[in-house]
Amino acid sequence: MKTMARTLDRISVLLNSLALWGAVLAVLVMVFAAGWQVLARYVLDAPPIWTEELARRAMVWAGMLGASCAFRAGSDPTLFPSMQQVRGGHGMLFALIRAVAVVIFAVPVIWYSLFNARMDVARGFLGRSLSRQAEMLDIPMIWFTAAVPIAFVLILIHLVARLAMQATGQLPTAETANESR
Repeated sequence: MKTMARTLDRISVLLNSLALWGAVLAVLVMVFAAGWQVLARYVLDAPPIWTEELARRAMVWAGMLGASCAFRAGSDPTLFPSMQQVRGGHGMLFALIRAVAVVIFAVPVIWYSLFNARMDVARGFLGRSLSRQAEMLDIPMIWFTAAVPIAFVLILIHLVARLAMQATGQLPTAETANESR
């Protein structure tokens, strides 16, 4: 069980690293697009039409991937942040309550990203996005809207890894985490 928990945690760490790099890249794209818009508008007097939309879409990717990274780091907004430091049986109970809340929120988002109410994949959020074009960019909207279900799948993977680590007693305490820094 401990080996499986460590494997899940390693997968979570790897995916978190990829998501963090993706979020940083998306922020850089957003800054580049906004900077080019300003330069082209006020210096060259010829603003391109694609920069605003690219900046908006990059912001969505940065926000969604960043949210999954914040969840992994435990920096996401919680009602009772000190409850994450509780260990033992009570800590596991609090972790399970939090997990149920996360699942109740994330699963419908993922589900309706794939399907509509009639189980039609073509009419789910991603299916509809596949057939729509971005207004100013000549690419399908799915390249932008995929950020939503990807981020929520990452959050669920981080959640399962954290629960497995906590259930096997391998979750570092706040003191251990501070000592390793």
